Amino acid sequence: MAQRTVLFVLFDGVLSLDVSGPLEVFAGAETYRPGTYRIRTASLDGGPVRTSAGLTLVPDQALGDRLDAHTLVVPGGHGTRDPDPALTDWLRSHARAAERLVSVCTGSLLLAAAGLLDGRRATTHWAYCGKLARDHPEVAVEPDPIYVRDGQVSTSAGVTSGIDLALALVEEDLGRDIALGIARHLVVFLRRPGNQAQFSAQLAAQTARREPLREVQRWIAEHPEADLSVEALAARASLSPRHFARAFQDETGTTPGRYVDRVRLEHARRLLEDTTDGIEEISRAGGYGTPEAMRRAFVRTLGVSPAEYRRRFRPASTP
Repeated sequence: MAQRTVLFVLFDGVLSLDVSGPLEVFAGAETYRPGTYRIRTASLDGGPVRTSAGLTLVPDQALGDRLDAHTLVVPGGHGTRDPDPALTDWLRSHARAAERLVSVCTGSLLLAAAGLLDGRRATTHWAYCGKLARDHPEVAVEPDPIYVRDGQVSTSAGVTSGIDLALALVEEDLGRDIALGIARHLVVFLRRPGNQAQFSAQLAAQTARREPLREVQRWIAEHPEADLSVEALAARASLSPRHFARAFQDETGTTPGRYVDRVRLEHARRLLEDTTDGIEEISRAGGYGTPEAMRRAFVRTLGVSPAEYRRRFRPASTP
């Protein structure tokens, strides 16, 4: 593969991890395949920028009159809330020249303001999906996935999902083994699929206020194969089934049944990605009982069977 320039756009108020996370992925590829990527950073005038955390970043260059980059990465941060109009104008005029246009976190707000997401599917940090949809109704906002790829444009959700997207791009360029090596070095998963929810099941639901309900949440996560009926969970919390179901939904924002479904699906996905266990074994470990029950849950929620999910997302060699 010919060397590709990856250009990171810097601006005041940028989130440092939105820059450094994906940058480390592309830089890691150089360890395995020298000469693959030429990594550059640029601000409007080439001057230093101050990140939202107070760090000062010194770019390699200014954003010029001509874009000379294969992959253009636009990070997020506080600076996207009231962006410099000159930066938006530059993106509007030049960003389409990139073969791959990538945003991290709220960098998608800059792309949308420049008209680069019109008619496309996109995502952003969960806290800003509503704003993106309201301000730019011509964008098909998908609030759940950690990243969305639509043609030459890829958008990712909050912060660390930029690493997931960068790993997916490296895997596309150089293959799964190299991307896996980078992920191991950075001690991150290879790779969370783009359609994975921004929150794990435990984070998607609120943590209950009362200790008996919090203990039930922990028990569900640790024992997805157990009897997790409302009656069994209510007995664990020393509540009547009716009182338990009402209290659980009031304090977590979801019903016990939906919470159990999320935990079991997440557990099964991890086993499919990280182990060589058979489908039948995983269905039992995940609390589904039968492969057919697990298949129905996967198709209903993810649109693919467990076998197809494993084929798509399990690394060629398991760490």
